[in-house]
Amino acid sequence: MTQRPTATPDAQPTMPGADTSSAALHQRIESSFVRQGLMQHLGARIVSVAPGEVEVALPYSERVTQQQGGYHGGAMGALADIAAGYAGLTCAAESMEVATVEYKINFLAAFKDGELRARGHVVRAGKRLIITTAEVVHLDADGSESPCALMQQTLAVVKQTY
Repeated sequence: MTQRPTATPDAQPTMPGADTSSAALHQRIESSFVRQGLMQHLGARIVSVAPGEVEVALPYSERVTQQQGGYHGGAMGALADIAAGYAGLTCAAESMEVATVEYKINFLAAFKDGELRARGHVVRAGKRLIITTAEVVHLDADGSESPCALMQQTLAVVKQTY
């Protein structure tokens, strides 16, 4: 019998065995996030976690810039990958992880200073593949948001090895 994703009260798909209680879900994502050396090096942090949705922030620093002083595209891509990947993980069973199979990103504008926010969203959660999107926005000092990048991603559901 094939296990099919089920809908949570938020209408986000989850696989059987996925714990969607708010505190447990946030703890699951946070405990994996702190194992991400790149995110720790860049200074990223989790803003919010919900079934099928994760938001991650990246403050401006010399660690995330390119030669002209703006946010590096690699930092934007990594942030989008992490937010969408963790959104996908919220839909996977407890004993499983996700791995990025591919992503495509469109950079919309360059920014300096402020903070980037990547908002990952599950489009479809299947047994073996999860399709996600991420929107990256720039927040300036007064809190105004501007579009920065859009990404679409495919994740493979894999056995957790740690």
